[in-house]
Amino acid sequence: MNESSTHQHKKNTHGPYNFFLVTISTSRAGKYGDVTKPEDAEDISGQVMRDIIIQNGHHVLNYSLISDEINEIRDIANFATNTDADIIITSGGTGLASRDVTIESIAPMLDKEMPGFGELFRHKSIRQIGTSVILTRAIAGVANNKAIFCLPGSPNAARLALEEIIMPETGHIVKHTKE
Repeated sequence: MNESSTHQHKKNTHGPYNFFLVTISTSRAGKYGDVTKPEDAEDISGQVMRDIIIQNGHHVLNYSLISDEINEIRDIANFATNTDADIIITSGGTGLASRDVTIESIAPMLDKEMPGFGELFRHKSIRQIGTSVILTRAIAGVANNKAIFCLPGSPNAARLALEEIIMPETGHIVKHTKE
């Protein structure tokens, strides 16, 4: 029996892989300052992401909490792309308010975009949030041979993105970013 081409393509891409997590929240950063663990900032989304990554046998190299400021976001993203991280995930700052600038900060840094991530994330999100999905801004791409995912800040969004999209494709994504 022949293996499917998708299965064959994903063969030997199981990791473990290294993740760099960034929570983007001006109010939380103002209240908690420089922390290294999501629980130190009462960051439920950060905890959800970290726990799912670890439960899937991968490593969290770093957790950062920063304000929703273009320069801070770009600085941490530039730093992260120069570490041993394979995948960088941001959570927060993706809304429609003028203060939400994660997408505007990260998108110009991407060497390549993965538009299918945002499309699939919104498709899957409709089950949870209905037509409010039209407000959802989630992007992914590659910068400096690292995959970057920008997620909304809710714990449900983090869980959905990690469990249903990112974790199943982690090895496949990392394989291609390294080519």
